[in-house]
Amino acid sequence: MRIAILADIHGNLPAFEAVLQHVHQQKVDQLVIAGDLINGAPDSALCWQLAQTVPCLILRGNHERYIFDFGLPHAPAVWQTERFAPVQWTAAQFTDAERHSFRKLPFAIRPPAAPDLLIVHASLRRDNDLIAAYTPEAELPEMFPNSLERYIVRGHEHWCQVRLWGDRTIITTGSVGWALDENQATAQYLILEQHANRWSIHHQAVPYDVNLTVQRFHTTGYLKETGPMGRLMLREIATASSQIVPFLRIYERWFLEEPLSLAAGVERFFKLY
Repeated sequence: MRIAILADIHGNLPAFEAVLQHVHQQKVDQLVIAGDLINGAPDSALCWQLAQTVPCLILRGNHERYIFDFGLPHAPAVWQTERFAPVQWTAAQFTDAERHSFRKLPFAIRPPAAPDLLIVHASLRRDNDLIAAYTPEAELPEMFPNSLERYIVRGHEHWCQVRLWGDRTIITTGSVGWALDENQATAQYLILEQHANRWSIHHQAVPYDVNLTVQRFHTTGYLKETGPMGRLMLREIATASSQIVPFLRIYERWFLEEPLSLAAGVERFFKLY
């Protein structure tokens, strides 16, 4: 049995198309999209529509949650600010019915033909848990309560990783549309191949034309509408390197020293770094 697991497409249509073409050549038995299909690059709606044409299972990630919660009374007020302009753009691309369908996506998948395999976006506890090589092992049982599967596949981190947990293995897929490991212009996903009572792990890095994605930031109006955060997002995708979190950390320090607009902060960040 061969399973292709994609995660963190984030509205990057050229990367998604390249991976689907590559998957088609791999003769897999099952395709799973493990969350965060949308929100990031400009083409969330087109990625969602394309996913509906492919036989696959789709999980919801934290970014699907952002979009189906956006505008509801319990949504954080900060989502209406300039810092969350990309979320505002993405939410506007979908109908209410489409946004409601995101809510109904499963949180986890246990394939019936693979009882030793669990697939989630981040963990069984939350859709935004982080698992790094240095995450204390004592924290892992809280993230995967009442789970006995020997193999756990997840996305969310935007880089590939294999983490051993006793006799269990936690595999992070890498990101299709928003890699952050500085491996530029590659769309990353995972193939698992079953051999007797174990799975072999095959991380994939598929070249794609990142310039097409960059062009979409401009031609769709996304870059203009999403402002400073859109600029940071474009730089992350174009360079496959972390920009947003480092910026926000240093921007908070700058803001304590003097009032500084988000746009001015991004300009200073780009000049200094």
